[in-house]
Amino acid sequence: MLAKRIIPCLDIKDGRTVKGINFKNLRDAGDPVALAARYAQEGADELVFLDISATEQRRRTLQTLVLNVAKALDIPFTVGGGIASLEDAHRVLKNGADKVAINSAAVKTPDLINTLAAEYGNQCIVVAIDAKQVDHQWKVHLVGGKEPTDLDLFQWAQEVEQRGAGEILFTSMDHDGTKNGFACSALAALSKKVRLPIIASGGAGNIDHFIEVFQEGNADAALAASVFHFDEISIPELKQNLKNNHLQIRL
Repeated sequence: MLAKRIIPCLDIKDGRTVKGINFKNLRDAGDPVALAARYAQEGADELVFLDISATEQRRRTLQTLVLNVAKALDIPFTVGGGIASLEDAHRVLKNGADKVAINSAAVKTPDLINTLAAEYGNQCIVVAIDAKQVDHQWKVHLVGGKEPTDLDLFQWAQEVEQRGAGEILFTSMDHDGTKNGFACSALAALSKKVRLPIIASGGAGNIDHFIEVFQEGNADAALAASVFHFDEISIPELKQNLKNNHLQIRL
């Protein structure tokens, strides 16, 4: 059995780390480079960097900041936000990312998944899916949650797998920033639909929520932001608690 992973997330806007609730009301959470270095030192398994305004502003990811964060790390590093072409992905990987995450561009141009997987390998491609419940159905949203679609979460996840993605990062917009727990039932259902590793995002508020997302949600990794940024949960303590609950984890 593969070890479960703990992944801090740096949501970047205007060069700073930010965090909100349900994708709104963003507040400053600190310097990305300093946070990245801290998380690597504390034992995070990976780090995700999402330039959350790049797609909306129709610009490329902040390359210099990606490079500076990469220099502070010795753990796998995923970068997303504004990646819409092979050229964009190449630039991010050249600046130190180990994986690229694509979201809106994947929905609008699904062949991009195939192209990136063929060029860099499946293990390098993360497809991020932001979804919320609309009339009791999980619907995919784009552009930082601002653009609703009729696309079903589970059908899209299956297509993503068929096209060659190596991993899915699923964020429940309903749970994001609420600290009320992850969308465990949706995650469990998703894990039955695809064989890809699933990173759970949205809703972490305490250590029990991480235990639940692994045991009940069947997630392969758990991503969180504010509980780490604002020192509400320490990564070493979290990992020890997971191990005490018989979960495979790297200490």
